Amino acid sequence: MLTTVQIRALKPAARPFKVPDSGGLFLLVQPTGALLWRFRYKVFGVERKMSLGTFPNVSLKDARKKRDELRSEIVDGGDPVEEKRQRRLKDELAAATTFAVVAEEFIQKMEREGKSPATIKKARWFLELLDGIARRPIAAITPHDLLDVLKRVERRGHHETALRLRSFAGRVFRYGFATLRVDRNPADILRGALTVPRVRHHAAIIDPLKVGELLRAIDDYNGRPETTFALRLAPHVFLRPGELRQGKWSEIDFADKIWRIPAERMKMKQAHTVPLSRQSLYLLQELRSLGRPSEFLFPALHTTKRPICENTLNVALRRLGYEHDEMTSHGFRATASTLLNESGLWHPDAIERALAHGDSNKVRAAYHRGAHWAERVKMAQWWSDYLDQLRAGGAVIEGKFRKEA
Repeated sequence: MLTTVQIRALKPAARPFKVPDSGGLFLLVQPTGALLWRFRYKVFGVERKMSLGTFPNVSLKDARKKRDELRSEIVDGGDPVEEKRQRRLKDELAAATTFAVVAEEFIQKMEREGKSPATIKKARWFLELLDGIARRPIAAITPHDLLDVLKRVERRGHHETALRLRSFAGRVFRYGFATLRVDRNPADILRGALTVPRVRHHAAIIDPLKVGELLRAIDDYNGRPETTFALRLAPHVFLRPGELRQGKWSEIDFADKIWRIPAERMKMKQAHTVPLSRQSLYLLQELRSLGRPSEFLFPALHTTKRPICENTLNVALRRLGYEHDEMTSHGFRATASTLLNESGLWHPDAIERALAHGDSNKVRAAYHRGAHWAERVKMAQWWSDYLDQLRAGGAVIEGKFRKEA
């Protein structure tokens, strides 16, 4: 066995040489004079070597202590070299696996699952807002780190954005957990940490006389033709603003008088068919006669490769003098829902189907789609005729009690 005096007396040679101690511990003497502690052991008959530091930084006593600790691990079935390698790989993976990397993987997964372009765009926007943690290893992010980013957004008055940001971050962490990159979700314990804004319903005009005034104002709108036609068509078809503005000519069937919207463009992810009234068909034919080459019904101003932006119709309503708390582009649906129900002429399920309100029961949803189609066709024409009547300042339909069949 070695002594400290013997070690200090060692002289280097032209080539490295070993000086054994005991129990697999030895010194490797380098030509430079460096003295390196090494521990040699076998696992399943395979020889392993492990570095324990340099002398005198690691004394003889400390080297033997480290050797004994490692021998205990080996007796218990461990492999110090392999465990060290695994720790190094884990640390390297953690350093390379940032929140941004995992979030980008998650967004790509959303794309493969058929999420709409608008949803993907919003997810990337959320990732930009999370820049404060984006470049950090995801496994090292604490609830305090995430809360700090969310509070910065909230302090700017963007309460709803902060809530949605927490939700998005939570989904990224859940994906990271499922793919073995994290072992906890910091977003989960932040429930209740952010201010929940008062729910605001989409402003809508439901007084029939004021609906007539709105329709006359739309007729006098002097903006871009695409915006004008979108405004004029919106009251007739009961679609959400995004579903309307992203409409494509390939979805319109003039012969069958229907608008077929694929599931990926619908909020409820169910394909939806809209019966088109004479008035709707006329507006679409007039729009087509503009001859602007685009797959979209309502192409943007500077490019035909994208539809008008999501706020175009709301801006147009503001130009017409309607404030955001009076009427929104989404409000056309509420207008139709309220007045159709108050008329007492139509089955509530037919109205719900026209509004594309989803049904979690797929069998029942399929039944209702078929059972109420004929009524929806009649209702679409009645509604467009009623809008014409209101536009002209005609009589208002009084509410009736609908007789059940």
